Amino acid sequence: MHEIKWNNFKSGSDIRGFGINADSMDNPLYLSNSVVAQMTNGFALWLNKKTKKSFDDMLISVGHDSRLSAGRIKKSVTAALSGLGIRVLDCGLSSTPAMFMTTVDLNCLGAIQITASHHPYDRNGFKFFTRDGGLESKDIDEILAFAANNLFIPSGVTGPVEPVNYMDAYAANLKDMICREVQATDYLRPLCGYKIVVDAGNGVGGFYATDVLEPLGADISGSIYLDPDGTFPNHTPNPENKEAMDAVSSAAMEADADFGIIFDPDVDRAACVGKDGWAINRNRLIALMAAVTLEKNAGAVIVTDSITSNGLTAFIEACGGHHYRYKRGYRNIIEKQMELNRDGVNCPLAIETSGHASFSENYFLDDGAYLVTKLIIKMALLGRQNKRLEDLIVNLQEPLEEDEVRFEVFEEDFRAYGEMVIQKVREYAARHDGWQVVENNYEGVRISTDARNGSGWFLIRLSVHDPVMALNAESDVNGGIKLMFEVLRESIKGFEKLDISDLNNTIDR
Repeated sequence: MHEIKWNNFKSGSDIRGFGINADSMDNPLYLSNSVVAQMTNGFALWLNKKTKKSFDDMLISVGHDSRLSAGRIKKSVTAALSGLGIRVLDCGLSSTPAMFMTTVDLNCLGAIQITASHHPYDRNGFKFFTRDGGLESKDIDEILAFAANNLFIPSGVTGPVEPVNYMDAYAANLKDMICREVQATDYLRPLCGYKIVVDAGNGVGGFYATDVLEPLGADISGSIYLDPDGTFPNHTPNPENKEAMDAVSSAAMEADADFGIIFDPDVDRAACVGKDGWAINRNRLIALMAAVTLEKNAGAVIVTDSITSNGLTAFIEACGGHHYRYKRGYRNIIEKQMELNRDGVNCPLAIETSGHASFSENYFLDDGAYLVTKLIIKMALLGRQNKRLEDLIVNLQEPLEEDEVRFEVFEEDFRAYGEMVIQKVREYAARHDGWQVVENNYEGVRISTDARNGSGWFLIRLSVHDPVMALNAESDVNGGIKLMFEVLRESIKGFEKLDISDLNNTIDR
């Protein structure tokens, strides 16, 4: 048997591994029943240390997305909690944001969501919540340390496991929000006359079409992939994925829909399409949500991840806001948002190009359903003026070219190696005419280039989780990215453990 390296299950502020392991039960990242039980016990002990509550005084909810391994893993989770004497609410198929909300509406001390987000069907993992929100990276370290020590004594009393359908209440809250904000003449059916397409990607998000939109009067007949299917047979359920965005755009155009929505499997991320299938994701989604948010928050700060465009900064400033470009990783932007608000800075929105969006008014929770609900409300209000959501971002300046390239790092201490690469680029920029290091950049190095050097920018950084370096670039001229990449390739010569084959292919195509 292999030695379990518990820290390898850590993925930022989540736990991830393999839920299905057809090749070998010895896969070091396989979430076996015993590994799952020890992780679950680790979370229970972490809660005990944090809250000083005994196990028999705890209420913990457990839910899962549509993955094939969800049933097996949930059984191990609930058995472990019950074995400690903890009372468990089995919420079944649930969205990740709904699981957090059980700590608010059902007074759960903690919540466990079994999910691996948009990752392949054979993966799975955990997201943990308390009433204070999602856990931080250091909390995951503690949970995995407790799991590794495995110092758990079963309780003499088995805790009850109670099935609960919380998703109905969660959907009802979203319906009430739309009715309350739209104030339609037909109060309970404010979406009558609108055709809205939902692509749930065979994850959990189908409920939004059938349990939120349709009861409010919307025509959802063009919706696709609403049925949960843990093999994700139709496309990668990822709002950043081109194939996924093409699928929802095509469905919206075929249905002649007013609006289209796409969720990831556990519904903490979303993107949308406007009339005629016009994609609204990444910078467009951030701009649209910023425009809506700043209407009632003049002068507020909008936090985003690091790879957002220069045009987005100009757009947010034109709307009367301030753009705080921070790090990649949804927990990073949420924690920065919370920090700013604690310091007295109004920061109502933190949003990533990936589709994670956190609202201070909603417990700093990244909730894809809440995000699109805000946009649907605005769509209905604009409709009274014969306007569309897209009208809000007509002034967003978009680059002529954009690209992303990734480099694998074949070095055990990949972070130290990656930092050497970043420092080399920084030093090269200091002596290369036409390159300028962008200050107030919180990860990697971002370089602005003049007209002779590609008329744009690029950012090279380490991946949040993996031994990979990511390179993002935008240019306002044809051929600008190729020009930037050619010079960048020269600047990183000599790093033999950096696989730049994708960069070479991009330059040569």
